[in-house]
Amino acid sequence: MTRIRRLPDHLVNKIAAGEVVERPASAVKELVENAVDAAARSILVDLRDGGAALLRVADDGVGIAAEELPLALERHATSKLASDADLEAIATLGFRGEALAAICAVSRFGVTSRARGAAEGLRLCGEGGEVTQRLAVPAEEGTSVEVRDLFFNTPARLKFLKSPAAELAQSLRALAQLALAHPAIQLRVTNNGKGALTAPAAKDVRERAGAVWGWDVAARLLPVAHAEHGVQVSGLASPPDLTRGGRDDIVLVVNGRPVRDPGLLQATLDAYRPLLPRDRFPLVVLAIALPEADVDVNVHPTKAWVRFRYPRLVYEMVASAAQRALKRPAVVPGLDVGTGGLPELRGAGLAAVAEQPALFGEAPGEARPLFGRVLGQVQDTFVVSASDAE
Repeated sequence: MTRIRRLPDHLVNKIAAGEVVERPASAVKELVENAVDAAARSILVDLRDGGAALLRVADDGVGIAAEELPLALERHATSKLASDADLEAIATLGFRGEALAAICAVSRFGVTSRARGAAEGLRLCGEGGEVTQRLAVPAEEGTSVEVRDLFFNTPARLKFLKSPAAELAQSLRALAQLALAHPAIQLRVTNNGKGALTAPAAKDVRERAGAVWGWDVAARLLPVAHAEHGVQVSGLASPPDLTRGGRDDIVLVVNGRPVRDPGLLQATLDAYRPLLPRDRFPLVVLAIALPEADVDVNVHPTKAWVRFRYPRLVYEMVASAAQRALKRPAVVPGLDVGTGGLPELRGAGLAAVAEQPALFGEAPGEARPLFGRVLGQVQDTFVVSASDAE
């Protein structure tokens, strides 16, 4: 019978890293979130092979004091929580103090930081979570984290990485969501030395959507705004004729955090259900703001899922906000058909067309509707009708 034993720290850190860092995109997301929490105004992300060979995140935030930087690389060390009360109302994207330690545990790393007002910065280098070099260096204010050879010491995780193109796509998806969630922060991304995403600081989410999705798309997006019962929903939603073949461009943000919440996603899709085919999806970026005490973000290691205190209220607010935007007159135009048949057509061009000779003679007998009397519709697809003809 095997005996119970305490796991060594390096093995504990590898296990924790497996929960937090699933692939390069996970590491990129965590590091950019740290930069956002550090009040960065500009973030630069440099990738090689989608982040598998190299990922570097540099920001101009408040930086980390030299005496605190070694502690920042340890698990459960953070400046964002101090008491149980802080855990009940989390206002930052990070809070557990696990991400940086987890990333360093499965990579060859270098962390450089200079706190605002400090004369110089400090650089720590190492691999597998162990610091092997410490240097005082001249540095810009802010923090730069360089990660090489991700999962070099965890072959089980390394073999599951996809192609560089696939890993890049995942990293860019995570970065695009963060860019849309924080339009005031400049974000620049390169991969193998080439620009992959450039999002200058924007005055609003539409301007940021132009940088991420293109200006032709951003110009057509509908404004969404609805506030009630302490919940505010704002953002942009595409009209029914502007769609995608997948859900990647449905970005849902809760208190600044992009999330993958099934309830929020379903509420958004329900607003479009009568308007879109089942295999088409809208482009949406919705920011849901509510008191921190009414949302629990400490649900999953990746912090991608949240739990609401009043989920039904939040879901109904999201669905209502999207429906209000889609019900504007210009979105779903209709014909007002009365008892007299089709409405009168006006305009010089239409009059000229009406005067052209008919191509076919008048049909004999009483004109009948082509499909008879409409009884209803099944699954928004099939029209059920009845005819008096035998």
